[in-house]
Amino acid sequence: MTLRRLRQSALTRQLVREIRVTQEQLIQPHFVIEGLKTRETIPGLTGVHRETPDTLLHQVEKDLEAGVNKLLLFSVPAKKALQGFDSSFTAGQIRALKQRFGNDLWVSVDVCLCSSTSHGQCGVLNPEGNHVENSSTVGELARAALAFSEAGADCVAPSDMMDGRIAAIRKALDSGVNPRAEHTLIMSYSAKFHSRFYGPFRAAADSAPKGGGALKDRATYQIDPGRPSDALLSSLRDVEEGADILMVKPALPYLDVLKELSQKIHKPWAVYEVSGEFAAIELMAAQGMISGPQAHLESWISCIRAGASMIITYGARESKEWLKFQDSL
Repeated sequence: MTLRRLRQSALTRQLVREIRVTQEQLIQPHFVIEGLKTRETIPGLTGVHRETPDTLLHQVEKDLEAGVNKLLLFSVPAKKALQGFDSSFTAGQIRALKQRFGNDLWVSVDVCLCSSTSHGQCGVLNPEGNHVENSSTVGELARAALAFSEAGADCVAPSDMMDGRIAAIRKALDSGVNPRAEHTLIMSYSAKFHSRFYGPFRAAADSAPKGGGALKDRATYQIDPGRPSDALLSSLRDVEEGADILMVKPALPYLDVLKELSQKIHKPWAVYEVSGEFAAIELMAAQGMISGPQAHLESWISCIRAGASMIITYGARESKEWLKFQDSL
């Protein structure tokens, strides 16, 4: 069997390529920090910053000029709390984005409490301070999601991994309090694994766990890397509860999970090229060990090949240039 004839020229390879990444499939994360005076760089995340409200708008304008019209917003309030969280800063950023850019920009917003809590966990703790309470956390998440929807978000993205939060958020959005809320998408982090690849993100979002004992990390609610069956059960539940889009996070270490889930559950699938994955490529590129754009492209192609409809990546804003390398991999 002769297979190499279809590989022997670049133009032939362009004709027979089965998987292509398009700019329309990419979502750019943004970090906006309350009280920040000037934007700050993020170690490992080349070209990504902790933004002020003003620089956020300027950066989004530049992204739109580069063809990137979808974002995932992470907002860090100045005031930390244990419960009764204030969503007004995040809602204000959503409102400003939609007032400035309207329907030219698709705004999804992370719904979690880790950047708002004084302890860095993704929810409300019990009185003893050694366990994240599910029900009270879900209530806080539903209130936040409704506030973000009312501010104009096109999509809310709960990343906390609490049980039942999709049902609670969908109920809040469909309550009739705000007529537009029932049209708001829910992109569920349905298969979010307890991973060591989140480091740069936690610095950017001020969201590292600050406790000890059982709360030294997030293993009590994020999925164990050695138990992929939980990812299927979680995703099936989230579909039943009203999720519109499902997500696997991180990307490369869990492509097998993405492949299986996307074949079994016929919903749009997102995958998140998380900060540690992105930074690893950037650090190798900085040392001359790898071509950064081509390595990111290879990673993106593998995500689409495994079943993703969309990719959340810190390199989305560079994609106009990087995608030119697609046929020369």
